[in-house]
Amino acid sequence: MKYQALVVDEIDGTFVKTIKTLNRKNLPDNEVLIKVEYSALNYKDALSASGHKGITRNFPHTPGIDAAGEVIESKSDLWKAGDKVIVTSYDFGMNTAGGFGELISVPAEWPVRLPSGWTTRDAMIMGTSGFTAALALYKMEENRQHPDMGPILVTGATGALGTASIALLKKAGYNVIASSGKESAYGDLEVLGADEIISREAVDDQSNKPFLSPKWAGAIDSVGGNTLTTILKAAMANANVAVCGLVASPEFSATVYPFIIKGNNLLGIETATCPRWVREKLWENLSGKWNFSLPQHMIREVGLDQLETEIERMLSGKSFGRVILKHQ
Repeated sequence: MKYQALVVDEIDGTFVKTIKTLNRKNLPDNEVLIKVEYSALNYKDALSASGHKGITRNFPHTPGIDAAGEVIESKSDLWKAGDKVIVTSYDFGMNTAGGFGELISVPAEWPVRLPSGWTTRDAMIMGTSGFTAALALYKMEENRQHPDMGPILVTGATGALGTASIALLKKAGYNVIASSGKESAYGDLEVLGADEIISREAVDDQSNKPFLSPKWAGAIDSVGGNTLTTILKAAMANANVAVCGLVASPEFSATVYPFIIKGNNLLGIETATCPRWVREKLWENLSGKWNFSLPQHMIREVGLDQLETEIERMLSGKSFGRVILKHQ
């Protein structure tokens, strides 16, 4: 059985992306074989496709941490041919061949059932970005976050996670402050549900002050670095700050004051090893009470031959909204 995939090769220290026709024997011998209908492009995929050894150790490799499609073979009682499934998280797309291939082979515990009423395209519009936003809100609310506490800040607002977070928070009844360096996108952020939009610089305090005037009751942050430091300085009492990314830097400097004086909480959001029961609950929420939609112009559907361009756009900070991959 042959299939096409975007393959990243390491050649003399340079990482080269090529669309290749592969054979099923190129896949690992796992329990469930799935024909991928849709995948999506995430920042982690862009890093993997560029040779980031912190994401993917061995090459050649097919990235794609998101996939939705149909089971065509199963060695497990959990799944049968014809089942529609979503695959995200675990090691998928990092060191296991991912959704940028038309076929994937994964352990039986990795897929979750496609929610009733959804298409595989719907699932990938949500994808890891929607799931990450949902996990962030879930952990915040487990820690007693509530809309009445005040607005939630979303940084990196024009990225896939940012747009999903804004739409999700608005659906869940929160007021949202969106931070972005792309003034041209402010109108779109308002359409998504942002109640207030501030510049990137407004969340980049350069003073040595331990506190700033309280501005938000929580945050979903994908930027890290000094942005995260500033978020903590300007957080209200008992704020929950969900840490989801490191676009600016994996390092930040902070005092203990926000934690011991204001009772702030720093919540780590890690989707890869999220327990299966939580994973199933969150997909249920995303297809139910938290089901949000993105404007169609914020969704770009591409083929394998367009992925390399989209990867470069994402790495250069020019990507906006959601990029989904349709396999033929």
